[in-house]
Formats: sequence, structure tokens, C-alpha cells
Amino acid sequence: MSTIAAVATETRKPLYTSLFVQVLIALLLGIVIGVAAPDFAIGLKIFSDAFLKLISMIVAPIVFCVVVHGIAGAGDLKKVGRVGVKALVYFEVMTTVALVVGLLLAYLFGPGHGMNIDTSTLDAKALSSYAGNAQKLKGEGIGSFLLNIIPTTSFDALSRNDVLQVLFFAIIFGTSLALVGGEKGEKITSFIDAVSTVLFRAMGLIVRVAPIGVLGAVAYTVGKYGVGSLKQLLSLVALFYLSVAIFVLGVLGLVMSLAGINILKFLGYLREELTIVLATASSDAVLPQIMRKLEALGVKKSVVGLVIPTGYSFNLDAFSIYLTLAVVFIAQATNTPLSFGDLLLVLGVSLITSKGAHGVPGSAIVILAATLNAVPSIPAIGLVLVLSVDWFIGMARAVGNLIGNCVATVVVAAWEGDLDRDKARRVLDGAEAVDVTAG
Repeated sequence: MSTIAAVATETRKPLYTSLFVQVLIALLLGIVIGVAAPDFAIGLKIFSDAFLKLISMIVAPIVFCVVVHGIAGAGDLKKVGRVGVKALVYFEVMTTVALVVGLLLAYLFGPGHGMNIDTSTLDAKALSSYAGNAQKLKGEGIGSFLLNIIPTTSFDALSRNDVLQVLFFAIIFGTSLALVGGEKGEKITSFIDAVSTVLFRAMGLIVRVAPIGVLGAVAYTVGKYGVGSLKQLLSLVALFYLSVAIFVLGVLGLVMSLAGINILKFLGYLREELTIVLATASSDAVLPQIMRKLEALGVKKSVVGLVIPTGYSFNLDAFSIYLTLAVVFIAQATNTPLSFGDLLLVLGVSLITSKGAHGVPGSAIVILAATLNAVPSIPAIGLVLVLSVDWFIGMARAVGNLIGNCVATVVVAAWEGDLDRDKARRVLDGAEAVDVTAG
């Protein structure tokens, strides 16, 4: 009865108090301002930047606390290792499927056919800010990428918000804490849990200003680029959105059904976070809240703490779709024939380069450039073609990546037996109230 009463009380709250409704109103208002007063709208980007900085301020310490507490609290280090291996296996399988989906849809719809772009007419200066990073990625290779996972110092990783390096240090610290055990270990574990509770409460306060950040992001986007900027490349943008939808509803929907979860109800449960990510084109903006929501859904805390942060670097499903889709699009637009060997090379290189995308400035263009540099037959200057719509594509890319990581967490938990399916169904059906800002 108490649960029913709580849900009834929740439904009686005024509609305008819902974060989802507030974000949606902010999104629509941003579009209106962007169209009506573009110059003024561009200046509102400061709100978006401020919101993302607030989130960035708290992401690294939350990841550290959640991962450390999850490992130390699990007790069985073999179990932690087992979860990690299962997650990495799942990541590689889904990344491969995503790359193939992008490739197949690019050939099926041919978004670049008929553009007949002469590469000599493209402005190479537009890529100057990305060229250095792309060459660096190409030259350093996988060995350097693996070496860069190890932070110079733990404080350096935290200060730069490098999630992968923070995760690496947290795993070592959490494992050591579990091995120490006893009274000393328990004290530190309890302290980290208390700090985590405070950080999540702070996250709850920050998330309440999300509508302001969304307003600034959308107004800036519409004001700066306008609707007209999409005309030439509308087919690529539309196809990418369609590709992400097919992958989420088809591939991830099937995977979730095997775990006993309805993908549509799951997306509805995450609607506030997905709306924020769509508007800001950044999945970092909701990382702490997503972790708490998955725990509230019935996923064991240790699984959430390991899979979500790791997935942010190793499980970029929508980004993988974009890599192969954009490569084929550029080849089609510049009338560059691709052999079967070229396609296999694109797939192989993309499996590696996609792992370094998170946290790289202008990551989509940088990683795409690094991928093209490994396939000499495709003119890298063709990247200029996708620059003008990268922000719009980035919105769906961020949403798709986030959904993929959330699904991965649920699936790995179900695989490991760490998913409370009954609780998940109650939460998704609205029969159990959830407060993700509670301590």
C-alpha cells in the first residue's frame, strides 16, 4: 500500500515539476530563440558550457568512489574479474555488429551517390585543428593507447577527468582495499561510500539546472548553423539517425528481450537523461545520474561501477556506426571505389580507433581522420564534407552511445546473475517509485 501511495503522490505533482517536461520546454524554447534571434542565441552557449563544466566537475570523483566501493564491497575478486571479462567480450561483439550495420546501411541507401565532389575544391584549412590529433593517433597506434590508460599520477587523472585513467586507478585501489580487508579496509570502504552519497546528492542539485543548459545548447546550435545547413547533407544526417534507431530497437532490443527487459519501457525510464544528452550532445552530462538509475533498476552496484565507466571508452555503438557510415559516404561522394579488402581494412582499423574516441577533442572528426589515414584509397580531405553537420550527428551519436552502455550494463548483470528482474519490471511498469538523488 505504501508503494502505491507513493506512486499516487508522485502522479499528483504538477506537470511542470517534472525534469523531463522542463527539459522538453527548454529544448523547444531554444529552437524558437535560435530561429527568431540567432545572434542572441549564439551567446546563450555559455549556459550549456557552464552546465557541462558543473557535470565535469563531479564525474571523475563519482566514478572513482563507485568503482572502488563496488570492488571492495563485492568481496570476491574473482567475480569482479569475471564481470570485467564478460563486459569486454560483450563490448567487442556489439562494436563489430554496429560497424557492420553502418557499412550495410551506407551501401543500401548510398547517401553520397550523386554528389560528385571534386576534392581539389574542398577547404583543407577546415581540418587544420584536427590534423595534429589524427596524425598523433595514427602514429602512436594501439600500444600508445594502452600505455595512456595508465595515469601519470592519480591526481592528474582526476584533475583532467580522464574517465579511463580514473577507472584504471580505481580498479587497482579497490582491489587493494579488498585485499587489505579487516577493520582498516572497512573504515576506508565506509568513508568512500559516505563520500559517494554526498557526491550523488550534489549531482541531484546540478541536474536540476539541466533545462538551462539544454536551452543554451539548442539555441546556440540553431542560431549558429540554422536549418539551411542541413540541406546538402540531409541524407547523411537522416540515415545516421535511422541507423541508430534500427540498432537500438532492433539489435539492442533483441539483446534486452533475452535479459527479460522491454527496450521501449527501458528507454522511457531513461527519458530525462536521453533528452539532456540529445540537447547537449554529451553523454558525460548524465553519467552520475545514469549510474544511480541503473542501481535503482535492480542492477548490482559493483556491475554498474565497472561496466558504465569502461563502456564510455570501449563500447561506443553509435560512434562505431558513424565511423563506417561516414567512411563509405565520403568514398561515394568523391566517387572513390572501395574494394572488399578496403572494407575489411576499415572494419579492422575502426575496431581499434573507436576505442580512443571518448575524451578526445573533436573526437568524431579526429578518430574518423585517423581511420581514413589507414585507408589510403579514400581522400582524407573528404572529412570537410561532414564538418558542418557533425554537431547534429553528434546529438544522436551521444544518445546511441549512452543507450548502448546502459543496455550493456543490464545484459552483463543478467549474464552474471546480478540483475533483480522482478524489481526491474516493477520499476519499468511504474509500480515502484525511484529517487535517484537520494543518499
